[in-house]
Amino acid sequence: MKRIAIFGAGAVGSYLGAFMTRQGEDVTVIDQWPEHVEAVKANGMNVTGTQGPFNVPVKAFHLHEAQRFGREFDLAFIAVKSYDTLWAATFMERYLEPTGYMVSSQNGINDDTIAGVVGIRRAIGCVMSNIQVALWKPGETHRGGEFGRDRGHDVFRVGHIDGAVTEAVMRVVELVSSVDGAKATTNLAGERWAKLAANSMGNPVGAMSGLGSHGQADSAEARRLKIHITREVVQVATALGHRVEGISGVSAETWLQTDRGDVLEDLDARLRGKGRVDWHSSMGQDAIKGRRSEIDHLNGLVCRRGAEAGVPTPYNDSVVALMQQVDAGKLQQSPGNIAKALETASAAA
Repeated sequence: MKRIAIFGAGAVGSYLGAFMTRQGEDVTVIDQWPEHVEAVKANGMNVTGTQGPFNVPVKAFHLHEAQRFGREFDLAFIAVKSYDTLWAATFMERYLEPTGYMVSSQNGINDDTIAGVVGIRRAIGCVMSNIQVALWKPGETHRGGEFGRDRGHDVFRVGHIDGAVTEAVMRVVELVSSVDGAKATTNLAGERWAKLAANSMGNPVGAMSGLGSHGQADSAEARRLKIHITREVVQVATALGHRVEGISGVSAETWLQTDRGDVLEDLDARLRGKGRVDWHSSMGQDAIKGRRSEIDHLNGLVCRRGAEAGVPTPYNDSVVALMQQVDAGKLQQSPGNIAKALETASAAA
């Protein structure tokens, strides 16, 4: 499995492509943003931030240029927004070897969608925990997050839906290890729901408020909303029968005990902690850029699955409704939106 395609050269796809190429892998990236593709073609990929700076020549192609490919890729990473998963996977399937694999390196839970295109045994999930990357201008991908490997943190968790650890899984682990710490997992669903919880508490709170990670840490209301959101995510996942992995360094079981004062205080103290960078999450970046968010595939997924499982999700419901208004241009980013979300959810609970 030597010929690798990355469909979606946004922040994550560009970051993976740069490091794998620098490692000597045969990587081709395909993207829809013309200026970005042209910048990479002309000047290579620039990597900045905690693991940069460096520049590496990466093979980049526009979407329409993919027609020149045959079934020539052994691995295809899907690194697009969750709402683009189905068409992106369908598009790339025609360029994948019959024995090749497709990897979801995305936010959200899209493994079943990809398995529906290529089959369950050819679908691989790659969960990314605390990578914090951004693409603010063409040809430059930036990482604000800390390097995980040096502090014993595996950023990448790779596995099949059924928990099998195959040679293909270990090959993906090898590839993403060129970026940071990586491991195989037999509990892909549990890793996905843990990441979904982290995304569901951080992404919409920042996007609706306009606050970076430091501003959210300073806001008692933001911390309170995050705790309620995360508890609901774990409640839903548990009701569905998943064994949720740790979330932000705290066990899933602990997040279910927020009715205990000592647990609530400890979680609140943890959320007051600030990283090195005042970071805007991917949804926060989308709001700044005026792009459609993934709210329906993050918190929205929690709400839908909660309804199926009979688990109320008033706090996730409230942030979904507010973010949908932000997406539609009917509501401006404001810290006051956090109070609105709490008020609406409290009234519904």
